[in-house]
Amino acid sequence: SDKIEDELEMTTVCHRPEGLEQLEAQTNFTKRELQVLYRGFKNECPSGVVNEETFKQIYAQFFPHGDASMYAHYLFNAFDTAQNGSVKFEDFVMALSILLRGTVHEKLRWTFNLYDLNKDGYINKEEMMDIVKAIYDMMGKYTYPVLKEDAPRQHVEVFFQKMDKNKDGVVTLDEFIESCQEDDNIMRSLQLFENVM
Repeated sequence: SDKIEDELEMTTVCHRPEGLEQLEAQTNFTKRELQVLYRGFKNECPSGVVNEETFKQIYAQFFPHGDASMYAHYLFNAFDTAQNGSVKFEDFVMALSILLRGTVHEKLRWTFNLYDLNKDGYINKEEMMDIVKAIYDMMGKYTYPVLKEDAPRQHVEVFFQKMDKNKDGVVTLDEFIESCQEDDNIMRSLQLFENVM
């Protein structure tokens, strides 16, 4: 009867995810985990899709001391793979699967995509600056009370110098992955990203 109940539950939403079997095959989650995730998702988003506003509201709850709206905006765009202004359960689960259980390579590729704001296949210094600033804003003044105003800029300068191997002013996916894997500090800063997921 559990199965019937699940089927019923699935038919009542506006957006119905592809079968859980298919998602199980495409992600690193078990069917049971997917059911739990789905119930949680549906609780927050009864319609079965999340728009950017909802996403920002959910994020704001996690970071009461900072302003998470800009980071949530960038993150939403990374989740919204179809770029149609809404994140379905599948999009959410696929991203979560990579971020929580993906290989280092998969996580880095996903993070690169997050930083590549205009989706041109490169990260430039402005894009990196925008993301880092959004993370600082989200963490809020309480987390980094000692930081000077220009801290994000200095942070980015150092990162960018290290990552832009051929000094052409942009960071490619290969440069990004190589830099992250050879530098513990960069890896740790990206772990910060896992904690804000």
